[in-house]
Amino acid sequence: MSRPPLPPFTEESAIVKVRLAEDGWNGRDPAKVALAYTPDTRWRNRAEFLNGRQEVEAFLTRKWNRELDYRLIKEIWAFAGNRIAVRYAYEYHDDSGQWFRAYGNENWDFAEDGLMHTRHSSINEHPIRDGDRKFHWPLGRRPDDHPGLSHFGF
Repeated sequence: MSRPPLPPFTEESAIVKVRLAEDGWNGRDPAKVALAYTPDTRWRNRAEFLNGRQEVEAFLTRKWNRELDYRLIKEIWAFAGNRIAVRYAYEYHDDSGQWFRAYGNENWDFAEDGLMHTRHSSINEHPIRDGDRKFHWPLGRRPDDHPGLSHFGF
């Protein structure tokens, strides 16, 4: 199974790869998202270390059961060969209704078939008021005409 676009990345193909990842995560389907990673994928997410698709799927299930009405925007930062660096922000609320915004950076390393082998993610978040939210599109894929991170100064 391959997952285009494939490395080595051009600016155009790296931008497409980032948007496809954003779209997948905004779909919030752990099993489907896990298929974008190699079977032996390795992750660092904050202080949690994951190995393999099964652990990734379990992690994402926990994440999206806790982070409700999740909306994410990713933006490319740099790329070279089979690697892409992104920055991102997402908003969600917990089961008490408290909203949060998280900011992060990811470093991605891809296998030849376009599946992500390694993901290193650093994230910070803080509570926000409902009125301070910026991501208001209907759940699912961010509309093409919705502003990106640079628009918000994130």
